[in-house]
Amino acid sequence: MTASSATDTAMIDAVTSVIWSPILPWWAIICLGLAILALTATGLVGRLRGTLWRFALMSLLLLALANPSLIREQRAPIPDIALLVYDNSPSQQRPLRQEQLEAARAHLRATIGDIEGLELREITVPGPGNTGRIDETQLFGAIEQALGDLPRRRIAGILLLTDGQVHDVPTDLAAWDDLGPIHTLLTGEESETDRRLTVVQAPGFGLVDKQVTVTIKVEDLPGDEMDRQPVRVTARKNDDEPINFTVETGTPQDLSFTIDHGGPNVVELSVERQPGEISTENNRAVIVVNGVRDRLRVLLVSGEPHPGERTWRNLLKADPSVDLVHFTILRPPEKQDGTPIRELSLIAFPIRELFEIKLNEFDLVIFDRYQRRGVLPRIYLENIADYVRNGGALLSAEGPSAATPLSLHRSPLGQVLPASPNGEIDTAPFRPQVTDLGNRHPVTSNLGHDSLTAGEWGRWFRLIESRVSDGQVLMTDQNQMPLLVMQRVGEGRVAQLLSDHIWLWDRGFEGGGPQAELLRRLAHWLMKEPALEEETLSAVVEDDQLVVERHSLGDIPETVTVTRPDGTRETVTMNTLDNGVGRATLTADSPGLYRVTDGDLSAVALAGRINPKELSDLRSGAEKLEPIMAATGGAAKRLESLPAPAIRHVANSDNYAGGNWLGLRDNNNYRVIAVTDAPLLPALVLLGLTLLLLLAGWWRESR
Repeated sequence: MTASSATDTAMIDAVTSVIWSPILPWWAIICLGLAILALTATGLVGRLRGTLWRFALMSLLLLALANPSLIREQRAPIPDIALLVYDNSPSQQRPLRQEQLEAARAHLRATIGDIEGLELREITVPGPGNTGRIDETQLFGAIEQALGDLPRRRIAGILLLTDGQVHDVPTDLAAWDDLGPIHTLLTGEESETDRRLTVVQAPGFGLVDKQVTVTIKVEDLPGDEMDRQPVRVTARKNDDEPINFTVETGTPQDLSFTIDHGGPNVVELSVERQPGEISTENNRAVIVVNGVRDRLRVLLVSGEPHPGERTWRNLLKADPSVDLVHFTILRPPEKQDGTPIRELSLIAFPIRELFEIKLNEFDLVIFDRYQRRGVLPRIYLENIADYVRNGGALLSAEGPSAATPLSLHRSPLGQVLPASPNGEIDTAPFRPQVTDLGNRHPVTSNLGHDSLTAGEWGRWFRLIESRVSDGQVLMTDQNQMPLLVMQRVGEGRVAQLLSDHIWLWDRGFEGGGPQAELLRRLAHWLMKEPALEEETLSAVVEDDQLVVERHSLGDIPETVTVTRPDGTRETVTMNTLDNGVGRATLTADSPGLYRVTDGDLSAVALAGRINPKELSDLRSGAEKLEPIMAATGGAAKRLESLPAPAIRHVANSDNYAGGNWLGLRDNNNYRVIAVTDAPLLPALVLLGLTLLLLLAGWWRESR
C-alpha cells in the first residue's frame, strides 16, 4: 500500500465555547433556581420594593455556582484518506483493461493530489504468479487488511478500479457504511461477449475399467437461451488422443469416459472459440476423477497346510477391498485311508468353475506351496498360463515340493514362470537382501525404511535354488541366489517367491521384516497399479513450483519438455538422484494444465484450483458490486465512456456522484494544538457586581 498527500493546509480560526464546571451538583443548582423564582414571584405579588434587584443578585450568585468558563481552541485540520484499489487479478490481464487501469491510475493520482485536505492511499489486489491461491478476486479482503492500519473516521471513500468480477463482496453492508461512498471505475467494454464451458456435475470417483458420466454446459454470454447452436467440444483424458463431441449451447450435455487406471484420471475439456469473444481461458475445463478398483477378486490355492498359510490369508482378508477365495488341499489324492469322500471337505473343490468358467474374473491368482498331485488337470494349468498371457496376474510362493518332480515348473505354467528350480534346497540361515536392481524397482525400493533396513531383517531358513531364464531378480540371499523374481508375460505379470518362510517376519522372528509392505506392493504391481510401474513420469504443482519426477530402471533422460497452459513449450534439465530417480522443477506462474513428456512417457499436472471462479465469467460489469454501492451512496462509471472522472471532496451528503464526477466525503476531522481556559466571571468582577446589586437593592428599599 502506498500513500501520497496534499500540501499542509493553513491553520483555521480559533473556536470559542462555554464550558460549565458547577461547584454544586446540577440538581442542587436547579433546586436553588426554583427557590429563587418562588421568592421572586412572592415579592412581585406582594409588591415588595427591591424584589427585582434581589432576583438579579441571587441569579448572579447562582451563575457563580455554575462556574462557567470560556474555552478557546486552536485547531488544525486532519486530511481525509481516499482509498484507491487496483484489481490486478488474472481476469484483469487484458491489454485494453491494463491500459485503462494505468491511465485511470495516473489521472486519479494527479487529481486527488491537488485536492486540499485529501490524502491518497493505494491498495493492489494480487495478480498472476500465485497460481495456488489466485483462484478468485479477494478485493474486499485486501481492503480490510489495509484498514487495520488506518483510522476509519478518516476514510473519505473508496475507489475500485476493477472489471467487476469480485468474489468476496460483503453481505454485512452495515459494517461498511462508515467508510464513505464506494465507487467503481469499470475497465473493459460494455459490449464484450464470451463463451464459457462449465462442468455442471462430475463424479469425484469412478471404478477402474468402468464408464463415468460428466455433465457439461456451453454458454454464449450474453445470449438468449432460445438461441442454441451446435459447437465442438474436445476431450483429452490423461495424455490419450483427443476425442471430439458435438454439443448444443445453452443446455446441459452428458459425456461418458472410461476410467483407465487407479488414482487421478485427468480429463481436459475445451470448446471451440466464439468469434469476437474476449478470452478463451474459460473455454476449457478440467475434471479429475480418482479411479478406484472394484472389490479385487483374489484366488489363493494352498497346496498343503503350513505355518505361512495364515500369513497370506490374514494379509488378504485385512484389506476390505479384496474378495478372497481360498482353498487348501488337506488330503492329496494318493492318500488312501478309507475316509468316505463326502467327509473329505466341507464343500467340493469347484475345479471347473474356478479354472475354466470364472478364471478371468480373478484379478490375481496365488499358488502357495502348491504341487502337482492331480488335483488340477493339465488343461486347467494351461488355462492359467493363457490367463496370464492375456493380462492376468500370477504369484507363486514356492515350498519344498518345488525342488521335486511335482514342481509347477514341470507343468504348462513353466512357460510363464521366470525361475526354474534345480532340485536343490538350501536350508542354511540367511537374511534376504535387495539387489541393485531391486533398489531401483518400486516394489522393493526403500523397503522397510521406516523400521529395520535391508541386512537387519530376520533370517529365513529355506531357499529353493533356481535358475532365472528371464525376469528381474529383486531379492537374493547373501550368496546372490534368487529369492524374488518378477517378469512380464504377454499382457500379464508373474512373480515367484522362492521360499515359504516369509511368515517368520510376520511372527517377528529376530525382529521380523516388512512382509506386509512387500506382499502389498507385490500384489499391486501384479495388478498393474500405476504408482508401482518400473518406468514412470509424474508431475505435481507444489507452492507454485512444477515438480517433475522420472523413475527408471535404466538411464534417466537428460531433459523433459513442459507445455504450459498457454501452449508455450520449455525444455527442463533433469537432475539424477539415487536409485533411479530424476527430478526437475519449474516455476508454475499461471493456473491451468501443464503437460510433461520425455519422448516416451507423459504426465499432466494441474496448477491452481480446478475451474476457478476467477475465469468463470470474464466480462466486465458492476452487477456484483451494486448492493454495496447502493448502501454507501457510491456509483459505477465505465472508463470506456468516461476515461477521466472528476473527483470532488464534498460534505456529508446522500449524493456522491453526478454525470461526470464522483464525490468523496469530507469528514471535517481536526486536531487541537492549543487550548485557553478563562473563567466567564472573574472573582473581582463577581465581587464588584455583587456589591453593586446589594447597594442598588438597599437604595430601592430605603425609599
